[in-house]
Amino acid sequence: MNVMIQTPIRKIIHVDMDAFYASVEQRDNPELRGKPLAVGGSAARGVVAAASYEARKFGVHSAMPSITAARKCPDLIFVPPRFDVYKAVSQQIREIFAQYTPLIEPLSLDEAYLDVTENLRGMEIATEIALEIRAKIKQATGLNASAGISYNKFLAKMASDLNKPNGQAVITPRNGAGFVEALPVKKFHGVGPATAERMKKHGIETGADLKSKSLQFLTEHFGKSGPYFYGIARGVDLRQVRPDRIRKSVGAEDTFVQDIDDLERARTELTPLAEKVWRHCAANGISGKTVTLKVKYSDFTQATRSRTSAQPCSDVSDVLESADALLTTVYPFKLPVRLLGVTLSSLTNDPSADDEEQPQLGFDL
Repeated sequence: MNVMIQTPIRKIIHVDMDAFYASVEQRDNPELRGKPLAVGGSAARGVVAAASYEARKFGVHSAMPSITAARKCPDLIFVPPRFDVYKAVSQQIREIFAQYTPLIEPLSLDEAYLDVTENLRGMEIATEIALEIRAKIKQATGLNASAGISYNKFLAKMASDLNKPNGQAVITPRNGAGFVEALPVKKFHGVGPATAERMKKHGIETGADLKSKSLQFLTEHFGKSGPYFYGIARGVDLRQVRPDRIRKSVGAEDTFVQDIDDLERARTELTPLAEKVWRHCAANGISGKTVTLKVKYSDFTQATRSRTSAQPCSDVSDVLESADALLTTVYPFKLPVRLLGVTLSSLTNDPSADDEEQPQLGFDL
């Protein structure tokens, strides 16, 4: 099937703060500067929410179990997160964005898309806007930001990683398709490890491989994501920057190195998933009433179970309790389990998540 895709030429900037949580901690505590730092967790338990660049040199990264991080970097310093501070800094940054465009789509506390095609400053060159924004962020917060500039969201996101930290890159309409063709699909934003592995089984390892597949093939094998993959393989992404974007759910999942058939082991794996979900909720002042458990078996079949409460979850233990109860409903497992996922939906703004009820956890999805 041959599909012609028409797309307007837009000017999109993706701004991404560099090691945001860790950089805030180093800014506020001079004793931490230049040292390997992890926000969240502890040497004995939990997961790393953010790692300083000094820690990343040892292979420490976000979502890594703290015990693994401590093993990779024996001198690693663990610091508890301060979400109230991160939120305040994030608000400073968004006020700077608003000086240039009302079309701002936050993805988390530390990154956002900006559509500057028609901007409040009347500036024609998006790269100059990105430079100004990054300079103002540095002046106002003392923190470094990186940026990607392109004609769509996918490529702007990819570009923001090219010259990190404290840099920016542009991908033009002329070189967008070629950039994608040369890129491994496992580095694509929106292609996780499990999807990359599925693609590999179909002989898809680069953007060029992806481009060689028909829309029909991609839809057949990747469902509703098929048209998106078909487009980005050609450097096309029609998604608009949506300032009114409302997230419908918050989820986390993990594919295991070895399949699990033991209930207690599966229960243990639920804890970091529930923590990841709740950290995002705590950081953004939201909660939800519906907890959904996803179980994928060794033959790739899956089961989902949901529980809805009358009141939104008030802390991570509520999420974990529901997920654990749902897990018992599918045990004994019909086959060994290769993946578990936890999702919180029926989201609502929960004021209690902004103050003393906010858990001291630190993962930013």
